[in-house]
Amino acid sequence: MSENAEKSVSKEILKKVRLIEIKTRGLVNEMFSGEYHSAFKGRGIEFSEVREYQFGDDIRNIDWNVSARMGHPYVKVFEEERELIVMLLVDMSASGDFGSDRKTKNELAAELSAVLAFSALKNNDKVGMIIFTDDIELFIPPKKGKSHVLRLLREIIAFKPKGKGTNIGKAVDYLNRVMKKRAIVFLISDFWDSGFDSGLKIAGAHHDLITVRLTDRREHLLPKANLLYLYDPESGGTAVVDLGKRELRNKYQSIVQKHFRQFSDNMKRYNIDLIDVNTSRDYIDSLVKFFRMRGRKR
Repeated sequence: MSENAEKSVSKEILKKVRLIEIKTRGLVNEMFSGEYHSAFKGRGIEFSEVREYQFGDDIRNIDWNVSARMGHPYVKVFEEERELIVMLLVDMSASGDFGSDRKTKNELAAELSAVLAFSALKNNDKVGMIIFTDDIELFIPPKKGKSHVLRLLREIIAFKPKGKGTNIGKAVDYLNRVMKKRAIVFLISDFWDSGFDSGLKIAGAHHDLITVRLTDRREHLLPKANLLYLYDPESGGTAVVDLGKRELRNKYQSIVQKHFRQFSDNMKRYNIDLIDVNTSRDYIDSLVKFFRMRGRKR
């Protein structure tokens, strides 16, 4: 690639980063500032200060030593130790290039990652990222700060995967090895993979794991057509199917429904939260609903 071409690509990436930053930071400021904070617990409660006793204070918090010295009651004030670690575990395999409406799954994954990263930034939490396909493609350790969040955003927007397939099992195993401290982990994928349940259960036991399932309407509803040419971007396989056959459409729908239902049931069984987001619809409602649900659980 020529120097001019590289500069043009860099400018285009920076433009995309800026647009997503403006959009997602606005959403965070307007909608998620309180929701995110209340959804996730800090690491514990720590002593902050003492102040004079006020009517209604819990008498169990009275500091008797200070009260004796001052001649009237004082109470201890405690605050939540807030700093958290947020890890974004993002599937950027070839199936994410699919999108039948507003955006592809990978574009949706980038926006979701930005919203979650800016939410962490606003609450002074550390945030890191693991990008995977059928291998671990990129690991950025968790840090604080706007420049770090913008780096995450640049990396995911400019990312060009080496692999095409999906290996969620390898990704969660890697997470379990490199993240020794408990973290809030958002696993963002379409979950068209198998054999990852054991790693997911281990990650869910050690971390606060949330699965974010990316879907597209065409996965649930085939277009009205006769012959349809299909291409699998991960395996490279192709096929031509006759959608005029009702039996084929019904069989496809049955398989897809079973796949989605089975994954949802497994997440409930493993006590792992699940957020469903669709490329054809706004993801804001899904995130707000999830944050509020988590906030009520606290």
